[in-house]
Amino acid sequence: MYVASVTESEHRITIDAMVDLHNALADDPAFDPRGLLSDVGFSRAPDASAASMHRLAQRMTTLAPFLADLPDLDTDEAAALVTEELTELPITPSIVDHGGSGPHIHWTPPTARFDDQVMADVMMALAHEICDNGTIRFGTCAASDCARLFYDATRNRSKKFCSDPRCASRTHTADHRRRQASESA
Repeated sequence: MYVASVTESEHRITIDAMVDLHNALADDPAFDPRGLLSDVGFSRAPDASAASMHRLAQRMTTLAPFLADLPDLDTDEAAALVTEELTELPITPSIVDHGGSGPHIHWTPPTARFDDQVMADVMMALAHEICDNGTIRFGTCAASDCARLFYDATRNRSKKFCSDPRCASRTHTADHRRRQASESA
């Protein structure tokens, strides 16, 4: 992977980036992923070509139905789909140490197109997550008007809402008003 952090695992950062990218493209199909990927540490993002960004957006959009269904898939179904995607990628793993991040794995060669690099990172992180936890940590926002994907990193898997704080707020406010109305009736 080309993402590095001293506080979070590369897999977790990549899973979070995948979820954010999936949701951003679902909200706005013309979304440019460059800023998001740069912010989470994909070091090649600022210099990646517009064509590579466009291909990445197209590839993530093609993957969107699978990602949207991920919370409802069993481990075997998810594993089969990830394995199928992995066979299409130019994966050549190597251990590298650069940029002060310590030894880490690059799944693609330095000459790989940026969209291939990101897709390899995403699919390998997803493969690790499925092997470690199945699909249980993925969910769909519980707000009635939201279908965004989320990754639940809580210890007790208690997350119910996506990263948009308005979803939880609207739902809790509606529940409170409903309780108030039933108590006064």
